[in-house]
Amino acid sequence: MAEFAVKSTKPRQIKHPTSKLLHWMGIVTGVWLLPAIAPTPPAFAAERIQITFEIFERSISVNSLELYARQGRINDDLATYAQYVPSEQMARLRQILVTRLPISPVAVSQFLYTPQAEYLLERLGQVIQTEAGVSGSRAIRAALIKAAADRNGLTLLNFLRKFPTPSIRIDLVRSLQIADELSKIVEQNNRAIAAVTSASGTEAQPQSGVSLSQLPDLRRPGTFTWRKETLRLNDISRNRAFDADVYLPISPILQPRQTPAPVIVISHGVGSDRNSFLYLAKQLASYGFVVAVPEHPGSNAEQLQNLLAGRAVQAIKPDEFINRPLDVKFLLDELERRSQSDLTFQGKIDLQQVGVIGQSFGGYTALALAGATLDFGQLQKNCQNLDRSWNLSLLLQCEVLKLSPVQTNLRDERIKAAIAINPLSSSVFGPAGMSQIKIPVAIVSGSADTVTPPLEEQIQPFTWLTTPDKYLVTIANATHFSTLEESGPGGGVWPVPLPFGPEPATARRYISAMSVAFFQTYISDRSDYRPYLSAEYARFISREALQLSLVQSFSDAQLTAALQREGTGREAGEQRRR
Repeated sequence: MAEFAVKSTKPRQIKHPTSKLLHWMGIVTGVWLLPAIAPTPPAFAAERIQITFEIFERSISVNSLELYARQGRINDDLATYAQYVPSEQMARLRQILVTRLPISPVAVSQFLYTPQAEYLLERLGQVIQTEAGVSGSRAIRAALIKAAADRNGLTLLNFLRKFPTPSIRIDLVRSLQIADELSKIVEQNNRAIAAVTSASGTEAQPQSGVSLSQLPDLRRPGTFTWRKETLRLNDISRNRAFDADVYLPISPILQPRQTPAPVIVISHGVGSDRNSFLYLAKQLASYGFVVAVPEHPGSNAEQLQNLLAGRAVQAIKPDEFINRPLDVKFLLDELERRSQSDLTFQGKIDLQQVGVIGQSFGGYTALALAGATLDFGQLQKNCQNLDRSWNLSLLLQCEVLKLSPVQTNLRDERIKAAIAINPLSSSVFGPAGMSQIKIPVAIVSGSADTVTPPLEEQIQPFTWLTTPDKYLVTIANATHFSTLEESGPGGGVWPVPLPFGPEPATARRYISAMSVAFFQTYISDRSDYRPYLSAEYARFISREALQLSLVQSFSDAQLTAALQREGTGREAGEQRRR
């Protein structure tokens, strides 16, 4: 096949912080990390990669990349670019080209035919185009399913070989625009996190008569042992069966009459299961709480496994936004029933003092049970501009619009306090919905969370809360997955390793300590635990790799001021309205 002409005789220097090649490497690497699928392509294979910048164009042969990947040799074609790239990054490129992603073609196909993947492919196709200069979304899908099915597996090099047109066009102008958009989002999130950290530092004043070093360490287990009971539940009214684990605390002191213990419900996220917060269930039980952990069918690890195996066509059905809170309601109803007739539970459970904690979609579940109401008007507004947003959680939130706006209030009056870790909330609840929460609530955010971005999904929604007892906790460098169990049965069935970030064990200890303190204060009515719910205590247990901050007061005015520094106000305001 004919090679494509090079319209310039030497690489043109672009006035941008990063070179053209580095941006190209980043975009192509992104393709490798965001695989997708399509119909069976024609029998072509890409021979060259064309990098276009307005009227300028450069190209490099796929053979040159393969020679470098297989043998480490840099020919004249690749040398044109390699001279501008540090040797360490060239070595990294070589590794990336041949690193195999361990995922089956069926799993790739099933997962990336979801509406969410279609959306991502369309965005990606703006940068990676076919030889004709049109969107490469379908070609990307074709290349990736063929690469995954090939005996050499899904690698970046194999993806390039399977691309179904003679050349791959990289639109550098669009890639730089996207890089600029993402850079602004990162900057805004960093500013918001920095503002919360600063406010926490201001709040962190020594408490009169309290020596934090003398207080019991809530990161360590309490004095109660526990036993686990697994319940098989069947809600006939919804044709929905699911399991739940109940951890019953056992007092270390023999008591003639056991006092009913308050209940804490843990709600897992998408693709997880009731073991994803096993450490937290044990921790709370060791402090005397009954801990109930339901498995949410339709959004758990089994659902993801069914999708990847071709047994399901959707990652999550829209009605899961309703079913999840109803799962918790049904579980509490069942515990109430059993506490009256089953000796295992009789006299041991106080179902008028219930707390809930959830992560990601479980964070949404916790907020809904706490009283946040669904806002279809906010969703209709925000989901119209979905193609302008890089907030991945909106892809899930906008699914709610497929439901009938009949049931918007999912609150359970038995819930007296709630913790939401990395929740999605900005559009599904909006300001009006979040303001309906009247009970104590804590929102936990990770600064490196790219699934539910901290500014849009946690920090801004925190300013909408009207309840007087509210806490915003931020963990610097924590990802969306930092607080989950890393391995074992709680690891889920994700086809690629999850980015837990630095020191996830430290993040889990933070959650253990803060959860015990929060629920002892607001569910068990133990005022002696209130000193733990302070900026000073957060600073006391904070570690350098994952700086922990806590504020009880952080207003929209403070956030706006932080985002307006150095002339970023207009862009920040636009991003927050999306």
